[in-house]
Amino acid sequence: MAFWFSEYHTPDVKLSLRVEKQIYSKTSSYQQIDIFDTPEFGRVLALDGNIMLTERDEFIYDEMIVHVPMAVHPGVTKVLVIGVGDGGVVRELTRYEQITCIDLVEMDEAVAEACRMYLPANACRLDDQRVHIYYENALKFIRRCEAEYDLIIVDSNDPFGPSEGLFTREFYGNCYNALKSDGIMVNQQGSPFYEEDASAMQRSHKHIAKTFQVCRVYQAHIPTFAAGYWLFGFASKKYHPVYDLDADRWNGLHLRTRYYTPRLHTGAFYLPAFLEEMLEEVEKGCD
Repeated sequence: MAFWFSEYHTPDVKLSLRVEKQIYSKTSSYQQIDIFDTPEFGRVLALDGNIMLTERDEFIYDEMIVHVPMAVHPGVTKVLVIGVGDGGVVRELTRYEQITCIDLVEMDEAVAEACRMYLPANACRLDDQRVHIYYENALKFIRRCEAEYDLIIVDSNDPFGPSEGLFTREFYGNCYNALKSDGIMVNQQGSPFYEEDASAMQRSHKHIAKTFQVCRVYQAHIPTFAAGYWLFGFASKKYHPVYDLDADRWNGLHLRTRYYTPRLHTGAFYLPAFLEEMLEEVEKGCD
């Protein structure tokens, strides 16, 4: 008998993956953690029944949330990563020799330990000497920081439940204070396709637009995420994500990527009409 894992995107839509074996299951102090082997997408990490990553398409998310800001900001040396401690974002950041410090704040130590055991391709650089892991509440951590980071990457779960506090005006204001005078913040903004997700995305974008001098949204195709269509937020005190892109500098690093390119970088900020309208609707009055 076939075993299927299903994630509901709406009450009427779900994504189902056939599972060969469940290789890890644990209820931590914060959430249910499951890892499955699947024939199509390899190993899958799910938190509270929601897919966080698959071996097949995780590179898209991790490359787009890391290389976009790194191709814009010429002087990133200290980075703060907030959110799911699977290690994929850290892995991409450690490819940059210029980075001297990566602080990772993860609420649930059990997630990182599970990924060390069963998703080593993601967690392979968590022990890099530049990486400092803090297992604590990110909201409390960020309040203690001031003008400390060049780049903040908010790699959070969706804006519901335990992660809801990472999508508030207060949190983005704390991120702003934690950045240096030319700092950049990027975050996952969810999908604009289904109604509940779209509303959450608009709320988050409105808060960011009221906080940062530069606020833009960019997109990527991630097959196992809701509607296969995912958004990221780019917020900065100084740099514009397209006008300040330094493609020659980034190409000169000779980093091999499977999804990100400087050409794709520019195109990712050209959004479909319905999404532009949704963003413009909440940007009114943010100046």
